[in-house]
Amino acid sequence: MSDMLRAPAEIKYAEELDWLESIDDGPKPFSWRLSPKMVRLFILGSERADGLDREVSQKWFGDRSFVERSIVTLASDRGLLLIGDPGTGKSWLAELLAAAISRNSTLVVQGTAGTTEDHIKYSWNVSMVIAKGQSRASMIPSPIMTAMEGGVIGRFEELTRSTSDVQDALISILSEKYVSIPELDSDNIVFARPGFSIIATANSRDRGVNDLSSALKRRFNFVRIPVMTNKKSEAEIVRFRTEELLRRHNIELEVPPTLLDVLLQSFADLRAAAGAATSDEERLESALSTAEQIGVLEDAILHSNFFGARALSAETLAGSLVGSLARRSPEDLAILNKYWHGVVEPRSREHGGEWDGFLEGGRQAIATLS
Repeated sequence: MSDMLRAPAEIKYAEELDWLESIDDGPKPFSWRLSPKMVRLFILGSERADGLDREVSQKWFGDRSFVERSIVTLASDRGLLLIGDPGTGKSWLAELLAAAISRNSTLVVQGTAGTTEDHIKYSWNVSMVIAKGQSRASMIPSPIMTAMEGGVIGRFEELTRSTSDVQDALISILSEKYVSIPELDSDNIVFARPGFSIIATANSRDRGVNDLSSALKRRFNFVRIPVMTNKKSEAEIVRFRTEELLRRHNIELEVPPTLLDVLLQSFADLRAAAGAATSDEERLESALSTAEQIGVLEDAILHSNFFGARALSAETLAGSLVGSLARRSPEDLAILNKYWHGVVEPRSREHGGEWDGFLEGGRQAIATLS
């Protein structure tokens, strides 16, 4: 793992997955490595009532029903579509599901405007075709085709960003469960083995870019992942990711709990303001998701570690927040300036403490960017 910038979930949690597999006596669908109950336990973590000899950490924070519906869908012959705002943990949940079920989360197609049908079916090794002609040996299977042949989970990120031609090609894969190779005279069909399924993700903000056809929608079960609004759960996520960040970078830095409270409250305030806004010009371009909140904190921690003191300051956190969320000029800066004057300043007068430094750090950052 030390040689990887970011290890996939099946490698990062390999020892835990091995242990869960060794004690798992539940029924497993198809070629699944873990039973549905153990998949849920791996993702949501263990509880005392589970009676296990060791603790299993919680890796995805959200409603249990979302995870259970996702698992049940993958145990059927339908695809799973995780849809929600950016930063709601869709891709991370998809990775954890694939890691637990197949021990391979890396069979991924990234949907973009440039994604073609070849990316979800197959292409050819040109030099081998010239030398020996077209054959299965000279064919380059896509990640989806590889998943079909192995009876495992394939992933399709940002499905709504790919064109209608690509989406149409996916319909036949989900319906017929095979891919034809017309260039070959024999051995020209790849059938999906039991256990194959597709987990796709889509951002709800991409609606209207490349809307899914009704035919493709029918072949997916939808699981909508909302933006985290429960403060307690969001605080757990932020603390979990903060500890992970400090371990990964070998950083010894004090992160005062009071500053985490300031960060959580600030995002809650900005979300409330966005909800009350009557036009897009009055809303920050940021989705204000938990992931973006973690990004703000990560930026502040790294800045403090390399250029500051050995403790995270309110001024640094405020500067990171403004720098991360001020994407449009002057619209976002105006919204943040209004928030600092209308909310942070009165809160600083009333409560003092970390809010004083947060007020000053935000003022300086806004002035610098204006």
